[in-house]
Amino acid sequence: MKSDTHPKYQSIVFRDLASDKAFLTRSTAGSSKTIEWEDGNTYPLIEVEISSESHPFYTGKQRIMDSAGRVERFNARFKNFGGKK
Repeated sequence: MKSDTHPKYQSIVFRDLASDKAFLTRSTAGSSKTIEWEDGNTYPLIEVEISSESHPFYTGKQRIMDSAGRVERFNARFKNFGGKK
């Protein structure tokens, strides 16, 4: 069996920059930045712009588009084209 064929699988901290929340997990990703975690150990740190802590779909603060108004405008504009006889 060849040695060094698999990437290093290690504990790592991901920090969401939008909500400033961090979570410890395991990954093959690496980073030169480090952070001291709650358990006193130092782990590599990867900063992400958005995660489930700040994404509108997961937080319930999702904007809903007014699609009904758009459909009504479309139908009103094209009601006389190739329609029913």
